[in-house]
Amino acid sequence: MVIYTVTGKVGQAGYLDIANSGDISGKNIYVNMTNRCPCSCVFCLRQTKKMREGNTLWLKGGEPSVNAVMEIFDRYDLNRINELVFCGYGEPLERLQDVCNVIDQLHAKYPNLKVRLNTNGLANLIHGKDITPELEGRFDTVSISLNAPNAEEFLALTRSKFGIQSFDALKKFASLAKRHVPNVVLTVVEKVMSDEKIELCRQICTELGVTLRVRPFEE
Repeated sequence: MVIYTVTGKVGQAGYLDIANSGDISGKNIYVNMTNRCPCSCVFCLRQTKKMREGNTLWLKGGEPSVNAVMEIFDRYDLNRINELVFCGYGEPLERLQDVCNVIDQLHAKYPNLKVRLNTNGLANLIHGKDITPELEGRFDTVSISLNAPNAEEFLALTRSKFGIQSFDALKKFASLAKRHVPNVVLTVVEKVMSDEKIELCRQICTELGVTLRVRPFEE
């Protein structure tokens, strides 16, 4: 599904197409525009969970066009929602310009729309340049998956195609993003690492001047 809401308790989330979500007032609305990702994380739902038909984020029909995404949004009043979140099974910034295009069109209609990005923080490696200026004025929050306290463990967990440089690139991305986005958050997943390692991640966040969020693990 392309645009959806999340149901159920934290850590036990289900995914519901926006067409079946009923009243969207006060809800977070999620946007899933690509399957592509440079990582193959060992804890990712892509690896660990077979989703039910009709409850999957895998885009079987390929990536939706910008026009197709906007046609869905045209059916709803986004003034009523809490936050728009670009995430999904793939890395949203694989489609950087398309994501920016969607946000620009939505901001023209909803200038006060709050927008968050959930990302692996490797967009500068994906595009071979610093893309963080593109985030300015588009995203209110950037949430980056840290998931490890050092480069070796990060690579073992994420299996990033960019190799050992990925960890430092993520930290640099967070530092650069702070110049353009009001709220930058790094996240780790509980149960995936020890409390001691989470504390090391907290220290990294302190050094970078960003917030650490510990996300619940989905069984």
